[in-house]
Amino acid sequence: MTSNVWKPLDVGALRLPHRLVMAPMTRARSGSDGVPTPMNAEYYAQRASMALIITEGTQPSDDGQGYPLTPGIYRDDHIAGWRRVTGAVHENGGLIVIQLMHVGRISHPSNTPHGRQPVAPSPVRPAGKMFTEGGMFEMPEPRELSAKDIAVIVDEHRRAAAAAMEAGADGVEVHAGNGYLAHQFLSSNANLRDDDYGGSVQRRIRFTVELADAVAEEIGRDRTGVVISPTNTLNDIVEEEVEVLYGVLTRALSSLRLAYLHLNYKGDGDLVEYIRLHWPGVLLLNRGNADLEIRLLDVETGLADAITVGTHALANPDLVARLRSGAPLNEADRATFYGGDERGYLDYPTLQQASR
Repeated sequence: MTSNVWKPLDVGALRLPHRLVMAPMTRARSGSDGVPTPMNAEYYAQRASMALIITEGTQPSDDGQGYPLTPGIYRDDHIAGWRRVTGAVHENGGLIVIQLMHVGRISHPSNTPHGRQPVAPSPVRPAGKMFTEGGMFEMPEPRELSAKDIAVIVDEHRRAAAAAMEAGADGVEVHAGNGYLAHQFLSSNANLRDDDYGGSVQRRIRFTVELADAVAEEIGRDRTGVVISPTNTLNDIVEEEVEVLYGVLTRALSSLRLAYLHLNYKGDGDLVEYIRLHWPGVLLLNRGNADLEIRLLDVETGLADAITVGTHALANPDLVARLRSGAPLNEADRATFYGGDERGYLDYPTLQQASR
């Protein structure tokens, strides 16, 4: 195991004991009302030995929900549910930030509390189908957001961030990747606008920067992070001039003096090095397609300050102990990734349990 992985790291206001961070992963096991459950609290508490937990994407509003059984953080009952989660993580000695995720056009009216048409930068229907309780359906053409609508969404993120802190979170991550709303504004196929939020690179990044700035103003810049996923085509996203786009975006975000930038990228190291050049702060890196050993070396070489780990953390609640001791890892059961009960969620054995 590389030595730098076990060194502490200051991430804004947070002092991480090492450099292994749990990546956000949608698990679709919240209540139907978007309220986190005791089962969710146990799941995150089991993984509190990770240096930092970044939660699953959490909607800041009714419009922000895309999938069934995902959590919200915009009502009092949401806050109470998340307080149960954060309390369990803190009791086990961990740190946790809540990721705010507005899905934009990646939704279906059947999956939202109000049953309304999805929203997006432009009225461009995404390719693909959405899972609903009634089956798989084509995603509808979204409603184009007005400038007034955009201001409302920015304020919803601000209020959701405040709610996250009231729920006991240690910070907030703004989701600007994976084909969801902020990424849709960055793209060239989902954003066909010709106003202040579309057209040039400087205009397409505006929405993401406004979200991050609003959250940072509300809860503190040293407790705010942003995740991006350059070249990720998930959810029917097309990007042009990727280096230019993300160079401009990274520099703009760096001026906000945020706690960290979280880079989710499955390509080679060139773009990572390019973004690293334009980002002076803490960089969390998720290269999920690379072997874990190679990803750990990214910390040793300084390419990343810490790495975020998804599937390995999902299947190994004691991943830190296993890596420290060189123990074998559990294999993840992909059939239980989304939805369901405790199977594939709470029942992955720790080393101690496996030895009984």
